[in-house]
Amino acid sequence: MSREFERESGSGSGPGSDAGSGSASEADQPGEAPGAVAASALPGALPDALRSELVAFRRDLHMHPELGNQEFRTTAALKARLEQAGLEPRVLDIGTGLICDIGTGQGDAGRPMLALRADIDALPIPDTKLGVPYRSTVADRAHACGHDVHTTVVLGAGLVLAELAAKGQLPQPVRLIFQPAEEVLPGGAPDAIESGVLDGVGRIIGVHCDPRVDAGRIGLRQGAITSACDRLEVSLDGAGGHTARPHLTTDLVTAAAKVVTEVPALVARRIDARSGLSVTWGRIESGHACNVIPQHAELSGTVRCLDLGAWRKAPDLVHGAIQEIADLYRAKPVVNYIRGVPPVVNDPAVTDLLRESMELRFGPHSVEDTEQSLGGEDFSWYLEHVPGAMARLGVRTPGERTVRDLHQGDFDADESAITVGVELFTAAALLDGAQ
Repeated sequence: MSREFERESGSGSGPGSDAGSGSASEADQPGEAPGAVAASALPGALPDALRSELVAFRRDLHMHPELGNQEFRTTAALKARLEQAGLEPRVLDIGTGLICDIGTGQGDAGRPMLALRADIDALPIPDTKLGVPYRSTVADRAHACGHDVHTTVVLGAGLVLAELAAKGQLPQPVRLIFQPAEEVLPGGAPDAIESGVLDGVGRIIGVHCDPRVDAGRIGLRQGAITSACDRLEVSLDGAGGHTARPHLTTDLVTAAAKVVTEVPALVARRIDARSGLSVTWGRIESGHACNVIPQHAELSGTVRCLDLGAWRKAPDLVHGAIQEIADLYRAKPVVNYIRGVPPVVNDPAVTDLLRESMELRFGPHSVEDTEQSLGGEDFSWYLEHVPGAMARLGVRTPGERTVRDLHQGDFDADESAITVGVELFTAAALLDGAQ
């Protein structure tokens, strides 16, 4: 790239709204602390050519969604664009996803890197949007969670930061992490960590699309912003028989029904209610005839938890509760408790970095408080190793009345959110480097 990033007086790049479009004015600026980055020191609004390129890149990803650990086309597209910018991306050992370091030092003899993370996989659901030219071209595959936006934001930030590094204006090295398989429990993050993506990293930040927040704004929360999510599979076995003589059998359907109804209540009574630990069933199967007590039953569901400490205790609590209920009905249980992800617990200092960066770039009204979600996110695995924070990136067009949600086939994003995310990450890299 050979673009110059010149700040235009009073210019901004977010969508026009009273929620903080454009850069903060001087009246909005707090007194600058020693080492702080002034708004005038940030790159100007993204050039139109780069903005258009990023929108086109996102649409290409949206048209060609790939499931977890199958993101070969996405990985190749990212690698080619980063190499075009003179960078040296490295594909992860697992075959998809990649990392790319920008700036000198790169966490070895220099200062620790700030990592920008994106997830690159899609969902196994059909794209039901109508009237858009970038609708998915792959049957039963869709970027219905906004990972194409996350990926494009980190790519765009990387291109801007590479320009700054070439001019000697990047105060610390930055690592781009494009992670596969976020949607596959326990997520692709553990494999990425095993591949060394956090080596030399001091802090990590990410965003997640939020269709309840207007484009031009982000939602932030210190502490837990998502919940833990695990998967639970249970099989029950016993001696079946005729429904006329249940006393001579293991009444397996009744046993399964009691596990479904009693285990959630039993678990809830053995942990602090403020932890939000809940067991919810999604499937129960048993039997084939109305007058035959079956010998086998299967149940599956999820375990969600708001509190990290309670999440660590959850497997033992759930196993114990299932065993107690099964014993009452002489059923033999086999429990497969599949660890998913812990809660994303935002580090206060890194959350403040995101808040300050957003307000510095878009003004004090561009940040809103957000609640803790019951959804899971494997960004949490990174936070087991380094401090970090995730922001909710607004993707709802201001004034839109249509209620959309993630993981639905009609999900879409206001593409001005891409520019907001790029400038947020760019400002965070500069602000963090100046501290």
